[in-house]
Amino acid sequence: MFVVQSNLANTYERLGRDDQALDLRRDVYSGRLRLLGEEHKSTLLSANNYAFGLVFLERFEEAKSLMRKTIPVALRVLKDDDDLTLMMRSNYAEALYKADDATLDDLREAVTTLEDTERIARRVLGGAHPTAVDIDRTLKHARAALRAREDTPSGA
Repeated sequence: MFVVQSNLANTYERLGRDDQALDLRRDVYSGRLRLLGEEHKSTLLSANNYAFGLVFLERFEEAKSLMRKTIPVALRVLKDDDDLTLMMRSNYAEALYKADDATLDDLREAVTTLEDTERIARRVLGGAHPTAVDIDRTLKHARAALRAREDTPSGA
């Protein structure tokens, strides 16, 4: 059932029906959480997919809240070098730096998180792996956002 819902969410995204896709991703995450528990890799994957949708729809506070709950579980269960943990940390950093109300501390946390994540991804997956490439791209954007903020006279 959850696989079908996830596939339908992917189809909705391709059709530009992003709100419906997000609703399904939320339902899949909630269902897996209830059925499998918070430590199951499928639950963590569903949390990441849901957070990705939240970031895409610029619902950054919700994404950050979800990732703050689930990343510690992923780190404990999967460890820091698992590809899913790497993607979750990258998603979290993206939610931090893309928010319109991101503070300087948020931007710095995003860059620090991505630097660590990128280093691990290169070591474990290799620099040409799609996940490592995506993390590197996200890191470049986060660094640019941090530089732009630091270069403003007020720093705000």
